[in-house]
Order: sequence, then structure tokens, then C-alpha cells
Amino acid sequence: MAKPLRILHCFRSPIGGIFRHVRDLAEEHSRAGHEVGILCDSTTGGEHEDGLFEDIRPFLSLGLTRIPIARSIGLSDVATLWSGYKTIKSLRPDVLHGHGAKGGVLARIIGSALQVNRYRVARIYTAHGGSLHFSRFSLPGLFVLPAERLLERFTDALIFICDFERKSYERKIGVPITRSQLIYNGISERDFRPVPSRSDSVNFIYVGMLRDLKGPDLFVDAFARTERRVGRPLSALMIGDGPDKEKYKTMMTERGLGHRIGMLPAMRIEEAFGMSQNIVVPSRAESMPYIVLEALAAGKAVIATRVGGIPEALGPMSPGLAEPNDADDLARIMAEAITEPRWREKTMPEAKMIQSVFSARVMAADVLKLYNEILGISAEA
Repeated sequence: MAKPLRILHCFRSPIGGIFRHVRDLAEEHSRAGHEVGILCDSTTGGEHEDGLFEDIRPFLSLGLTRIPIARSIGLSDVATLWSGYKTIKSLRPDVLHGHGAKGGVLARIIGSALQVNRYRVARIYTAHGGSLHFSRFSLPGLFVLPAERLLERFTDALIFICDFERKSYERKIGVPITRSQLIYNGISERDFRPVPSRSDSVNFIYVGMLRDLKGPDLFVDAFARTERRVGRPLSALMIGDGPDKEKYKTMMTERGLGHRIGMLPAMRIEEAFGMSQNIVVPSRAESMPYIVLEALAAGKAVIATRVGGIPEALGPMSPGLAEPNDADDLARIMAEAITEPRWREKTMPEAKMIQSVFSARVMAADVLKLYNEILGISAEA
């Protein structure tokens, strides 16, 4: 049997899909006998995320390291790289796996510095959307996308979490000059159990980051349009935290929706799912959002925009898909979901299909196989 690997995951924000992805990999790889650690930002997250860290601590034999990592590019990145280098060098990882733009920079630059010092380490990068959300013609895109191309030279392998992400990379950055592999996001066996709605459940919920990229404003607009379509007052909840929370609260107040759309802080997903049968994902851009997979596994109806890898989970012709950035089309589907009998049963893919493609166990096994191949470790070793 091959000796256990020392695997360190680097990412910025311990919130949302990247954090879920890393937690699943850490748990699966720890259970397989490997040593795993996390390095991430110390300034992001709250009580909810602290609780998730406590859940994962038993699987982090290399520990949890939190240092300040700014979201925007700036001079503080120099201090972050130096602090990260000292920490990572002391942990002596075999694998540095960067997630998201900032995590990818840390893993690849620090991993390359270690290689210069004759230290053998695999440098892996998963974008999770990240830089790929930028247009090639936007000011940030003109800087960030060429930087991603340059960083390929310091990358041993790229992992794409959905086919949409792979195609976006090729279109915006180019066909990878280094090794690349498609490995779908996956959820664990315990996610595949129905979550019944509470007796005081609402018609719709939005769960996620409160920032424009994820479309909470579209949710509010579509909710108002849905009420007009069905001709009666409805109820909804927005569950999450983020930089634009006050803006959405003001938007709801100005439209007279403050009493029909509630707001709650981030919570465990099974608790959130108990609050409605209908999950709305109105994103303007995505890669492969976990909320869609989790909702389908829990037996919920998903109403989402046709962005990123969402059609790969729901099906490209799913009646649950609305046109991007179109509140009226979103409202049309929301109205159908609450007026047509058995709408969920007729439109949503079966949990067994999701389980066969989007499995955390398969995801972790494929990622581990890639690590070993990069390091030149055979399966029989």
C-alpha cells in the first residue's frame, strides 16, 4: 500500500461551495488514511462557518491555518504569500491543492518556490468559477485571465468541476497547456435523504451568498412578479449572509415586500431545506453550485437560471431552468411550481440519477488518483 499523502487545501473564503468541496475531500481522504490540512482566510465567516470547521477538525491532522487573505489584489498579497510560504514549508505537504483564484495563486506560487528548493510537491488548481466569471473584455478580465494563463506554467494539473467550467476556461484562457481533468462536484451519501417541509414552511427560499452575482435581487423581483401571476400574496425567505444584505432589505421595504419575504442568517442546509419545498437559485454566474445538488438529493424542487453547470445537473431541457438575468421568466416557473399539481415529480431528476453522477466518494477517489499520478505513485505501491 502507498504511504499516506500529506494534502493541504488552500482557498480564500470559507463560505459556500468551495468550502463544502474542501470539507468533503478532507473527510474522504482522511478516512482513506491520508493526512489533510486547510489554509484559508481568517477574516471571512461567522458562527455558522465556525461550526462547520468544528465538524471537520477531526479529519484535519495537518491542522487548520487561518491567515488574512484579501479578496482583491493588492500589496497585502505579498505578506500573505510570505506568511503562507512559512506555514506550508513547515507542514511539508506532498500535495498543494488551490481552490478559487486566490487559493490557486497561493498553491502554485508557493509550491513552485518549494520545488526550486528541491522539494517535491504536486501543484493542483480547481477554479470553481473564480476568475472565469470575468469577461475577456472587462478591466479585471484583461489582467486576471492572462495571469491565469501564466500560472499554468506553475501548475501540475487543472481540475474542472463541470463541463461548463472546462469550456469557459478554453474560451477565455485557452486550451490548457498542462494536464487537466473533469471531476464533477459530489455530495455524500448522508445528503441523499428527503427533508420534509415544516408546518410553517414558505412558498420559496433563496439560500446562499447575499451578493449580486448570486441574484438575490432577481429573487425579490421574481417573487413580486409571481404574486401578480397567481393573484395572491405569497411567502419567502432569504437565507444567508453577504456584503449586499442591507441593499436587498431596502429593496424589499421599498416594494412593500418586507412582511412577506423574511431574512435569516446562514444555517445548516438541512435546516434551511425544511423551510420550503421550492429552492430558487437565481444566479447570474455559476460553476457547479452545491445548493442544486443538495436540494435535488433532499427531494426539493429547484428553480434556477440556465447558467454554469446547472443544466448538467437538472438536465439541459429542464422545465426548472429560466433564462439568465430574466426575473419574468423566473417568475413564470415559480408560478408553475406552486400551481401545477406534482410539478416537482414531473420535472426534477430522480435522486438516484444525481447520486450516480455527483458522488463525493467518486469525486474524492478520482482526485486522489490524480494526486498519485502527478507524484508518480502507482496504485499498487
